[in-house]
Amino acid sequence: MRTVAALLLLAAMSTHAAEPAAPAPERRVALVIHGGAGFVPKDALGEEDRREVHATLNRALDAGYAILARGGSALDAVEAAVVVLEDSPRFNAGKGAVFNAKGAHELDASIMDGHTRRAGAVAGVTTVRNPIRLARAVMEHTPHVMLAGAGAEEFADTRPEIRRVPNTWFDTPHRREQLEKAQRAEREKRAAVRDSDSDMPAYFGTVGAVALDAQGRIAAATSTGGMTNKRYGRVGDSPIIGAGTWADERCGVSGTGWGEFYIRYAVAHDICARVAYRGQSLQDAAEEVVNRIVPAAGGDGGAIALDRDGNIAMPFNSGSMFRGWIRSDGSRGTAIHED
Repeated sequence: MRTVAALLLLAAMSTHAAEPAAPAPERRVALVIHGGAGFVPKDALGEEDRREVHATLNRALDAGYAILARGGSALDAVEAAVVVLEDSPRFNAGKGAVFNAKGAHELDASIMDGHTRRAGAVAGVTTVRNPIRLARAVMEHTPHVMLAGAGAEEFADTRPEIRRVPNTWFDTPHRREQLEKAQRAEREKRAAVRDSDSDMPAYFGTVGAVALDAQGRIAAATSTGGMTNKRYGRVGDSPIIGAGTWADERCGVSGTGWGEFYIRYAVAHDICARVAYRGQSLQDAAEEVVNRIVPAAGGDGGAIALDRDGNIAMPFNSGSMFRGWIRSDGSRGTAIHED
């Protein structure tokens, strides 16, 4: 009997082993990017400008999504997407960075891995072509989260993959014109500093990305040139973890807007905290923070957010926000205004 029982058991085990294993459930990936929130009237952008903005947003989406589609990490995807935006003169980051009051450029960036809560940031760098790459190097090759100014530049010297450029490399005629108008407005003691052609806020153009990869991990990144005509080494929310950038196991956010308010209200973290602790949907949490709390305090701007289920939110209260997305079902798009 024991022999028969043993043979039956072996036969059952053999039959079970021969059955093909059930395929692992496929995880969907998603990516959302922004090129800054602010008020840009529809008639302020010419057709060529509009086409170039959409084309650049699509290039950034392609760069990030190509990594996600082959099983790469969300961290690699957001870095790749932001590098494309930093290299475009259309946005206030990298090549298109605005001028400070001295006629130079000071750039900020941060990146965060939600799965591990590792983060890296740089502030006030002046000769780094892609600050987002340096922010990631801070995260991966130092025990620190943020390096600033000359120290960040000194650290960049130790990283052969970081490209350095003269500060004048960031100059563009449009940004020079913005600076001159801002300084002229200041001399005339105007209450608000606006671009007279497009009524564009002085902080418009910050870029960012949030991604969900096939392993269910979320990462977020943000990069900026800050405010036109800024003084005293002013640093906004973009390099501050929890203010302009946040990622955790459930949610990731990149903000764009009036940085002082995003710092005071820890906007990026607050959105994800509402998802985690209140159980709010991503859309409800992002809408409440960006479209109720920030304006009530006197600020404006927008944000992009993504959760672990692939849901995307892109609220803004500033009239327009350059943005692009590839949802978990593969659908994609780019937009500037509310429509």
